[in-house]
Parts: sequence; structure tokens; C-alpha cells
Amino acid sequence: MPQTRPRTQPALRRAPVQQRSAERLARILDACAVLLDETGYEQLSTRAVAARAGVPIGSVYRFFGNKRAMVAALAHRNLDRYAERVSERLAGAPILDALGAIDGVLDEFIEMKRTVPGFALVDFGLPAAAPGEAAADGTAEAAAEDPNRLVAERICALLATHLGRAADEELHRKVLVGVETADALVRLAFRVDPAGDPALVAETRCLLHAYLAPSLS
Repeated sequence: MPQTRPRTQPALRRAPVQQRSAERLARILDACAVLLDETGYEQLSTRAVAARAGVPIGSVYRFFGNKRAMVAALAHRNLDRYAERVSERLAGAPILDALGAIDGVLDEFIEMKRTVPGFALVDFGLPAAAPGEAAADGTAEAAAEDPNRLVAERICALLATHLGRAADEELHRKVLVGVETADALVRLAFRVDPAGDPALVAETRCLLHAYLAPSLS
């Protein structure tokens, strides 16, 4: 089995140690997600996030150097929640086969695109940085991550566990290709239709079935 690169955690200035602090961090990220939908990334500001979250601006800076670090933490939270949703979907299937597993992975991604605040703009990775932005805010390491590779690593482990198949080098490669392909096609589907063009989603599903199912059997 290939070695999985350790996942970089979002760079918090101070990790929450108490429940109240963790709840405040969650409110900040929730507010960040909502404002991303309303204003976009360029117009996002830490002051606006603090106001929407109902916390002092100092509470935002306690956790984050600036908005890019904050959005990086949101992207990591999105990935954790996506993995949880996929795991629950797979575990809840009465009869799980390769096609059903692929459907679960795709359907949860599309559902998050439709319903989770901020996810349409920032799913699992940071937006492109303005010149010098990543270096200035301390998120250079997070920006250097390959979000689709992180997603593929999580999905590969979940599929291998639930289907009783080894997470070997071939499966990692196949899942990575599937993630890259689905990401591009789903983005296209949501450009064509804000709710995700059904015909393009169907084509994505057919492609993933044909490509991935033989490797998952």
C-alpha cells in the first residue's frame, strides 16, 4: 500500500481548548461560509465575518491571521464533513456494491454543492491567491496542498474499508483520476445551471461508473 502523505491541518493561531472557544470558532467559520455566498472571496473581510458571527474582531484574530487562513480552515472543515457524510451513506446502505458506492460519493458532493453555505465557491481548497497573499498570511503550506489529492485519499480509504478491497496503489490512482474528472464536470454542471445541470450530472455518473466500478469489484 502506498504511503499516504499526512494531511496538513489548518494553521490556527490558537487551537480551542474549551467548549465555548470551539463553539466560537464554529460560529466564525459558519459566518465566513455564508458571507462567501453573499460577497465572494475578494470582498470577504475578517471584520464582516466577526460582525456576522456576533463576536469581537479580536476573537477572529485569536484564531486566524487573516481571511485566507480562515477560508483554509473552512475548506478543511468541509473535507471532514464530506468524509463523514460519505461514510454514513456507505454504512447505511443495506446492500453495497461498486455502483452504489460511487453514487454515494458523487451524490454527497453534489448535495453539498447545492445546500452547504460557501461550498460552491470554497469546497476543499483555497481560491487562487493574489500575488504575495499566501506568503503574507502564513497559509503558504495550506495553499501548496492539492485539494483533490486530499479528497482522493479520504475517498480511497472509505471505499476500500466499505467494499473490503485493498487500498493499493492502483486504487489510489484510479480514485484520484475519478476525483479530478468529477470535480471538473461538476463545476461545469453548476456553471450551466446553479442547481447542477441534470444531464451533465448524469454524464458524470455514467463516466465514473464505467471507469471506477471495475476497480472496486
